[in-house]
Amino acid sequence: MTSEIVENQVDDSSQLIAQTVRDFAARQILPFVREWDESQHFPIETMRQLGELGLLGILVPEEYGGSGLGYREYVGAIVELAKVDGSIGLSMAAHNSLCTNHILLFGNPAQKQLYLPKLASGEWIGAWGLTEPNTGSDAGNMRTVAVRDGENWVLNGSKNFITHGKSGHVAVVIARTGEPNTAHNATAFVVERGTPGFSGGKKEDKLGMRASETAEMLFQDCRIPDSQRLGEVGDGFVQSLKILDGGRISIAALSLGIALGAYEHALKYAQEREQFGQAIARFQAIAFKLADLATTIEAAKLLTYQAADLKDAGKPVTKESAMAKLYASEVAVKAADEAVQIFGGYGYTKDFPVEKYYRDAKLCTIGEGTSEIQRLVISRLILK
Repeated sequence: MTSEIVENQVDDSSQLIAQTVRDFAARQILPFVREWDESQHFPIETMRQLGELGLLGILVPEEYGGSGLGYREYVGAIVELAKVDGSIGLSMAAHNSLCTNHILLFGNPAQKQLYLPKLASGEWIGAWGLTEPNTGSDAGNMRTVAVRDGENWVLNGSKNFITHGKSGHVAVVIARTGEPNTAHNATAFVVERGTPGFSGGKKEDKLGMRASETAEMLFQDCRIPDSQRLGEVGDGFVQSLKILDGGRISIAALSLGIALGAYEHALKYAQEREQFGQAIARFQAIAFKLADLATTIEAAKLLTYQAADLKDAGKPVTKESAMAKLYASEVAVKAADEAVQIFGGYGYTKDFPVEKYYRDAKLCTIGEGTSEIQRLVISRLILK
């Protein structure tokens, strides 16, 4: 089979997935965006519907109940969700690229068979815990510890800013199993909701992404068998870095969707809104804003899909995923900002959608590694 035929099939698959998600979002998400945002309602039933569409196991092989697709299709799906509601795009991204993908990449056959079908179907929602109240990027100094006790481990500590921290049915948790700030001092575990000593804590009252649940996870003498350990003792942080490579592609896609949503609303409004006898899009000040946004969004798209294609090809992607995440997230903030400006006073009201893009976009420059951390990752790689 020629490479051209393969590429055409990939493009056809991506377009089909994107259209399916676009139709679903118009029916099942768009009518509820404002209601969910104002009440901070996490729509678990909508997540289960995404599972029924195959979107919660989009990267999971068919043998484990997944769709067996690649990152190009995955990116397209997140973009279409985020164009309508970044919150749902964020929840889909966290479920797939963090919890589910960690088990897929580092779980043993028994762990994969136990958890992946439930996660892929949407029967279970996944969470992933690395960040702590005292350690954001300083993961080597984490205070959540796991102590070996025979054939068991006992976890104590807390994680915060965790997507689905209260509602997730299963979590991949990174805990320190060595001394602080030493090499290979963390290990990954799978912990099921309902395990004694594992509970959800405070749910965050957020600026944006309000329909995606963000909460604490608490561990108090939480005892789990060694069979819940993912990979080797001490490999938790190394595993996490590999997971974050894919996670940053997810956030780049999320950013791209938010940027496109804001831009498309601004473009339509500028062509309809009249001042001084003509559409405001005819004024150079507005036309040039739209031109700049169209250009930077296209550049973000190219970076994001380049990273996705490298990931699908099994090639190193650390630099490219960091670049895509850095650039696309800052483009999303800029696009939302300019969209509010183009709408003027109306853009500052909840009667129009761009104020929500404005609130949602900022998280993309913070989650799964801040813009500053992305620049650190990129600079280290280019200065080797």
